[in-house]
Amino acid sequence: MENSTEEHHLELYGGIWGGLVPLIVLVGGLIWLSVAGMGGTKPFWACGWMAIVAGMFFAKDKKDYCQSIMRGIGDKTGIVIITAWLFAGVFGKLMVGGGLVKGLLWLGTSTGAQGSIFTLCVFIAAMLFALGTGTSTGTCIALTPVLYPAGYFLGADPAFLAVAILSGAAFGDNLAPISDTTIVSAFTQGATMRDVVRSRFPLAMAAATITAVILLTFGGGGETSSLPDLQAQVDPSGAFMLIALGVVVASALSGRHIIESLIYGNISAAIIGVVTGNMALTDIFGIPSQRGVSTGIIQNGINGVVGAIIFALLILAVTQVLVESGIMTKILKFAEKFIINTVRQAELSIIGVTILASIPISANAPAELLVGPSLVKPIGGKFNLAPARKANLMDCAVCTVFFTLPWHIVVAVWYAAVVSSSEAFHIVAPPITTALYNPYSWALLCVLIFSAITGWNRKYETADAQNGNDFQA
Repeated sequence: MENSTEEHHLELYGGIWGGLVPLIVLVGGLIWLSVAGMGGTKPFWACGWMAIVAGMFFAKDKKDYCQSIMRGIGDKTGIVIITAWLFAGVFGKLMVGGGLVKGLLWLGTSTGAQGSIFTLCVFIAAMLFALGTGTSTGTCIALTPVLYPAGYFLGADPAFLAVAILSGAAFGDNLAPISDTTIVSAFTQGATMRDVVRSRFPLAMAAATITAVILLTFGGGGETSSLPDLQAQVDPSGAFMLIALGVVVASALSGRHIIESLIYGNISAAIIGVVTGNMALTDIFGIPSQRGVSTGIIQNGINGVVGAIIFALLILAVTQVLVESGIMTKILKFAEKFIINTVRQAELSIIGVTILASIPISANAPAELLVGPSLVKPIGGKFNLAPARKANLMDCAVCTVFFTLPWHIVVAVWYAAVVSSSEAFHIVAPPITTALYNPYSWALLCVLIFSAITGWNRKYETADAQNGNDFQA
């Protein structure tokens, strides 16, 4: 967090146990909703609200407690993240409105690919869509209804075809500059988007390569038949929307601020969508016919991230209480004394604590907000790990097991889309447990652990720090 615990110390009744009350209420509520299948950023609001309220009754000075809450909500890092989300939300809607789905379907079907080759094409299409929109959930919603039936009729194995979409969604969530997890991981660790994307690329691509081999090996074996009612959803002009993605990536890699890069991407996507005829200017912004109706894509894009933004504010407030009450300091001291003595152990601890935080919570960016500023940053800082390295360890970790568990939002949405498209075309849907075999997530976990153990892709803040810490690996 931006504020120092030395400047603000919050006294709570019950000591460490009193300080843990907000965390217990928050995580307990998240687990309850997630296991019940009712998880989501908006349902999670109530959990954050109750956590803040419960914690206040353990504070010895209620005014100090309220000020701590406000410091968390007003945290500089949180403000950057929220602002970036606003523009990323609009960009994602513009990409969809510009026909990106139809363009990717055209790319996949025009090659004449069948069986495992088409399964690989589906994975690549999902990767590109998720990179372009920054949303794993949106990728599953948009692509599954067209790519799953298409692959089924082109002889792909149903189970591997389905997880190819989920794997591509995980890849995009992991690497896209406009992804909520990428934004949160970068700014909670004080890293530039350029350094994060450049240094994360080898990790993500190594996992993607392993995934591609798995899909090529096991993704075929089905029966080939006609493609009913799908040709009308193919349009090559939608593929031009990938240019807007290139604008965002190029701008971010050149060192420009992520918000500046997103604005360029928004403008590019709007222009391309209008020029290709897939969008009208009034689709982007127009005076509605009656009150209460959306003004267009801009409003819809912002509205789509409101739930995540409010929940993020609540998470930041609860985390600030944990920091100022000294809970996180006690946890860090315990870890440093008994667990973390080398840079390798520090990196494995970052991976482990991030995965543990993501398991009960059905949205992965909030898990990063919970552990990123208070645990990951100081653990990595002890060994002078570069901000981008800390961000990468955390972001990659939150995109592993998270994308395999049925109670998480993206997995539930993915499977609902698979079932819905299967029923529409009277074809077979694999069981939801298929998500447990998501090849990208397991490949990424293996790559991440390999990186932490061997030191591959590890970076330090300074050359002197690297020389001083090499022996501890």
